[in-house]
Amino acid sequence: MTLPSLHRRAWMLAASLLFLTGGAAAQAPRYVLDAEHLSIGFLVDHIGYAKVLGLFREAKGSYRFDEATGTLSDVRIEVATESVFTNHRARDNHLKGAQFLNVKEYPTMVFTADSARRVGERQYEITGQLELLGQRQPLTLRATWNKSNTYEIPGQGRPYVMGVSARGSFKRSAYGMNYAVANGWVGDEIELIIEFEARRQ
Repeated sequence: MTLPSLHRRAWMLAASLLFLTGGAAAQAPRYVLDAEHLSIGFLVDHIGYAKVLGLFREAKGSYRFDEATGTLSDVRIEVATESVFTNHRARDNHLKGAQFLNVKEYPTMVFTADSARRVGERQYEITGQLELLGQRQPLTLRATWNKSNTYEIPGQGRPYVMGVSARGSFKRSAYGMNYAVANGWVGDEIELIIEFEARRQ
């Protein structure tokens, strides 16, 4: 067999492997976040006394996950910024305004993943981008795959459900959200808390 023939065969084999790998990834089951079992919360320091706990009451998202290989892909979570809630009406209105989330101009905050690295049997490091106030900045989430099983609760149609806990943090000043950062009244670092169940489609 000539050298050119060997090269052609090698290229054909490589192309076949890439095709098969891509096909397998594309066929990974899609999971959709269950809005009734989704919590996206945050903690932020208040003048050093204590941290305010807030949450976003409206969000949606999906991803693909191959349980056999542990491969995670196509992660996207969209959060309605207007749904912010801290159990204090005046503070919530302030957070919705131009000095913080500016919800009229930027009604959605979006996290998309660039890559996911398995760092333990059920632990992942998910690297992506958080889009907030019209800017995109890197964000890494540490996620734990808690459980996957056919749903035990009667009357739910017995869907296959996956449960995940994720944590991350970012500096709001990186997005130009600078109100009360310099004087320390409101902390710069935002701690994210994400808990959800997702249904396999």
